Amino acid sequence: MKKTFSSTIMIIMAFALILSGCGGGGGGNVASSTAAPSTAASSEAAPSTAAAVPEEAQPIEFAASNVSGEVTMWTFVKEFKDVADAFMKEYPNIKVKVVDLGWEVHDKLATTLAAGKGAPDLAVVEQGQFPRYATGGVLEDLLQSPFEAGRFKDDVSEYNWSRWMSVDGKKLLGMPWDTQPGVLYYRSDIYEQLGLPSDPTELGEYFEDPENVFTAVQTLKADGKYFMEWGDGPVHWGGDEVGFFDTELNWTRNTDRLVELLDFTKRGEQLKWGSYVGGLWDDKGKAMIKKGEITGLVLGAWGAWSISQTFPELKGKWRATKLPFGVSFGMGGSSVVMPTQSKNKEAAWAFMEWSMRSEAAWEVWSRAWTHPGWKHIQNLESYSSHTNEYLGGQEDYKLYAEIEANIPPRTLNPLDGKAWPIWLEGVKKGIEKNLDSKAILQEIQENIQNKLKPDIDKMKAEMGK
Repeated sequence: MKKTFSSTIMIIMAFALILSGCGGGGGGNVASSTAAPSTAASSEAAPSTAAAVPEEAQPIEFAASNVSGEVTMWTFVKEFKDVADAFMKEYPNIKVKVVDLGWEVHDKLATTLAAGKGAPDLAVVEQGQFPRYATGGVLEDLLQSPFEAGRFKDDVSEYNWSRWMSVDGKKLLGMPWDTQPGVLYYRSDIYEQLGLPSDPTELGEYFEDPENVFTAVQTLKADGKYFMEWGDGPVHWGGDEVGFFDTELNWTRNTDRLVELLDFTKRGEQLKWGSYVGGLWDDKGKAMIKKGEITGLVLGAWGAWSISQTFPELKGKWRATKLPFGVSFGMGGSSVVMPTQSKNKEAAWAFMEWSMRSEAAWEVWSRAWTHPGWKHIQNLESYSSHTNEYLGGQEDYKLYAEIEANIPPRTLNPLDGKAWPIWLEGVKKGIEKNLDSKAILQEIQENIQNKLKPDIDKMKAEMGK
């Protein structure tokens, strides 16, 4: 291998943090295609997203109608200032001060929460940073009165609800907002030239069969082309489907499904299916994409915009489809949290609710290329029928919603960061030495249990387990 996933994933996530954590997209706002993306950032089996709109998603009287006061929000998403302006125009009884701290918001929030003073009424946090605040009782449980956010549970996917829950799965610590489902962006013109399925729906179904995936890989290799950038991706996609730990702190990455995906990964690596050169940020990779040598990019829903900005000359030649092997996982997203230190909780909740759920707020978010995690927004005709001219007129938003509806639920845990390098080292060893997949996943689990036992025991004690 030219590189290991330890370096490639960090590059991917850093890039995602710039382009997508709150949003990102593939073709403009819900109504048009002229907006620029948000500077916000980011690193499960449910039916199709075409489900009926739940009762809670019908027009409602927002809490902002009945409260007043002042609210301070810390954010790294600059568009919250526009949302706050729209909110205050409709509800002048509540004043919202938005403080854009950039990525520093996460460290500053952690510092003030630990100190027990100085925190804002609300803060915007990225998925990868959220576990830092998931223990210690420093955030409000939004399931409790006066918030009672549980009434909205059916209006989001199980995945987009569970990831903002507490470690034990009993408290809702963050309000669901956007989603970034993993997508395969591919060169449909090249696929068609080589006699491979090129229609997004047809290709997505074709790639559910592993043998078809490897047929495509070999067809592309015979023409001097790579299937995708990062060849060790599939087993990590599968890992991100399930997370690292469940709500009982059991290790989740030792399953028959992950054995299968590690086998597929090793087979693909033997075929040299990955270029191990970043197509969007590396000059060599950009040149390879322009030459048609890299034919696929696995990115969040923000990917279409990024590709269109980097390669405008390739308009109409890209399409988006589901990931191979039936994998569905999220590649980022953000939430709004309420510190227990908040001095005006009812007014803070009023703005949180409106900014996440109102159609008026989503008029702003759609211009910032933010993809909604709320079904009543996804079901709007202007969203579900959106087409992306860069992707050849494909109904891309509908695809993203369908993929997101099938992402399995997972738990975010403060121990995820410590588990990642242990997982990565084991997977790398298994691929490079072509070791038995079942044996290597068992070895990883044993290493987790040995190396993280003190941390796991401490967390269990804190949870009363």
